[in-house]
Amino acid sequence: MLTARSATVSDSFISIMPATIIVVCINLVCWGGIIYCFVLLIKALRKYLKSDPVRKETATVRRSLGEALKAHRTECKMTQEFVAEHLGVSRQAVSKWETGASDPSTSNLLTLAKLYGISAVELLKEIEE
Repeated sequence: MLTARSATVSDSFISIMPATIIVVCINLVCWGGIIYCFVLLIKALRKYLKSDPVRKETATVRRSLGEALKAHRTECKMTQEFVAEHLGVSRQAVSKWETGASDPSTSNLLTLAKLYGISAVELLKEIEE
């Protein structure tokens, strides 16, 4: 009788065991995914924090380009509307260039330099200073 009882206990244990293994595997996969996402988040934050000087330099260069464009436009006594019509862009685009929100394309930059009566090289040298 002892053997019959032990057989039923082991049979029930074996029938529960596959379900337990599946639950444990699912838990491992979930925790692995959570840890992987956490590692990716940490890497992204570290990369962002290390890029702070680059972001500041880019903002300075854009501000300098915008300031140079605005200075030349005001020296030539031109309005943003006049410059925009001459280039075939909107007045808002010229405003964005001057505030540093965006940069003009290369062809627009060359046309601006010609419009302001300076060479593109001189305009770009002002930015480097």
